[in-house]
Amino acid sequence: MRHEPVRESDLRSLERRSMYSIFAPLDPNERLPRELILEGRRYRTVGRRELAGFLWLPALWALLLVSGRLTTDLLAVLGVLVLMYMGFWAFALSGRRR
Repeated sequence: MRHEPVRESDLRSLERRSMYSIFAPLDPNERLPRELILEGRRYRTVGRRELAGFLWLPALWALLLVSGRLTTDLLAVLGVLVLMYMGFWAFALSGRRR
């Protein structure tokens, strides 16, 4: 039984018959997972995290404005600030997971 001599171009080519016996050819119409992830990010709606982040700063300014007008105690303002911060975090993380 005699084998064909192996040429250097056969070793470098990805079009060998043995390659297709190991790996199936890729489907050109099948989308890659990376493309699906990028498309999902592109059409993503505003979620709870974005909404909480958007509302945090106006709520902070409102708290500072009200506490400045009422001349409240600093510890009371800090307590309300911590409760407000924890509330926004709870709101942001309470959403549905994807």
